[in-house]
Amino acid sequence: MSHRILLVDDEVDILEFVRYNLVREGYEVYTAQNGAEALQRAAACRPHLILLDMMMPVMDGVETCRAIRRDPRLRDTMIVFLSALGEEEQQLAGFGVGADDYLTKPIKMKLLVSRVQAILKRIDADDTPAAPDSAQTGITVDRERHTVLCDGREITLPRKEFALLELLCAAPGRLVSREEIYARIWGSEVVVGDRTIDVHIRKLRQKIGERRIVTVKGMGYKYEP
Repeated sequence: MSHRILLVDDEVDILEFVRYNLVREGYEVYTAQNGAEALQRAAACRPHLILLDMMMPVMDGVETCRAIRRDPRLRDTMIVFLSALGEEEQQLAGFGVGADDYLTKPIKMKLLVSRVQAILKRIDADDTPAAPDSAQTGITVDRERHTVLCDGREITLPRKEFALLELLCAAPGRLVSREEIYARIWGSEVVVGDRTIDVHIRKLRQKIGERRIVTVKGMGYKYEP
């Protein structure tokens, strides 16, 4: 399967350099130089992944990401910011509008290609249908029906618990920081108490089992299948 990638950056040299290297890896690559152009290209080519700069003319990265997330045709498209703005505030803003990851420029091309490969493998895994099995084990998150299969048993979760579990399950084994959870689930402009995440994690563990969500003290949580 040839994955489609849309690169969005107003710096032509960066755009062409990244495009050349990704094409060499076998990807089908499209480009745009501002947010408005990116929306048109994304609607036309339906990319699997969008690499998006933060600071751009016409529409900046945050506006563009927010608009993409409102488009039902691009519901399953992964969005990764690739920006020279590496401050925590900028990263939280990116996650707050629905980005799946945030990479900081400059970045070595081998590392960028590696991250792209890892993200696209997650897409392939999500698209692979599970074999029917009455004794199926593990967690399956169904975004369309807003339900969860836990060891073959369907459970229904409140909206925030569902969103939190979906975030953790999207990248098994990856540490998800508390800051990212706050930004992705509650939004960067919503003030919540320090114990809010802990309460939701405790409720999730009661429903899906204690061992599946691992606490990394002082940092965050990760999902272990």
